[in-house]
Amino acid sequence: MPSERHAVVTGSSSGIGRAIAQALLEDGWLVSGLDLGPATLEHLHFHALRVDLADGAATDAAVQHLAHAQAFVHAAGVLRVGNLGSLQAADGELMWRLHVDAAERIGNRLLPAMAAAGHGRVVLIGSRVAQGKAGRSQYAATKAALAGLSRSWAAEVVAHGVTVNVVSPAATQTAMTGDPARQAAAPVLPPIGRLIRPDEIAALVGFLLSPAAAAITGQDIQICGGASLPR
Repeated sequence: MPSERHAVVTGSSSGIGRAIAQALLEDGWLVSGLDLGPATLEHLHFHALRVDLADGAATDAAVQHLAHAQAFVHAAGVLRVGNLGSLQAADGELMWRLHVDAAERIGNRLLPAMAAAGHGRVVLIGSRVAQGKAGRSQYAATKAALAGLSRSWAAEVVAHGVTVNVVSPAATQTAMTGDPARQAAAPVLPPIGRLIRPDEIAALVGFLLSPAAAAITGQDIQICGGASLPR
């Protein structure tokens, strides 16, 4: 029998999004995966939707029939790096559309239905870079926006059984870390001496979607491997 728990997961074809989708499927969720690339998961309860989330109209069309979902996880992302004097407006626009505008469009569709049903979970994948890092200003700006977005949404739906949180990893072992666009700015290992694993992020997201996390909302939770220890 198909699961009654339905999650919408963006970026489900690779990296963090794929790990989250896989973990949810293993936990009995029905998962709708939104990604520009072809599906890399095969499961009876996985439904892949190929969509360019940087295209607002395409995103709106993709989610119009998903309003019954009980959870929304926004993991789709892209990284473009650049220092002052060499910033490209197109890079900043792409990251804003994918990280912020797509989240806003999907959330605008799904959260009111969750609130009306009296239950729902939202997790946006942020980044520790949101606190600021040289050469990452455009990326940091979009990830920082997710924190304000999530807290505002959380305040709107907290009385309706819906939680909204951000999970912000340090450098994670994904295809993004090997992207040629960032070869001049390699990721820095956190104090644990290795990159964060996508399955570690998926485990926290799974908990935040669970009934046990009903009292956690409006938070930005870091998976930093000790990177936040120095103050």
